Amino acid sequence: EASVEHYYANDNPQSTGEHEVHKEGCQFMPEILNRTYLGMFSSCKDALEAARQKYDNVDGCFFCANACHNR
Repeated sequence: EASVEHYYANDNPQSTGEHEVHKEGCQFMPEILNRTYLGMFSSCKDALEAARQKYDNVDGCFFCANACHNR
């Protein structure tokens, strides 16, 4: 069973336009002033759904949410 993790969205888009979603503890987590807490989820897919409430273009971090990384 998947553990529940805290997820955050980067408020600053990537150069390609998407806002990355990160799991707490990721080495590429944005600075505290540049991120929005999404909540606790058991999968990155649920976290991306939450991020889509705020941003049209979202993607999972290659390193901490690779199952949801598309670009």
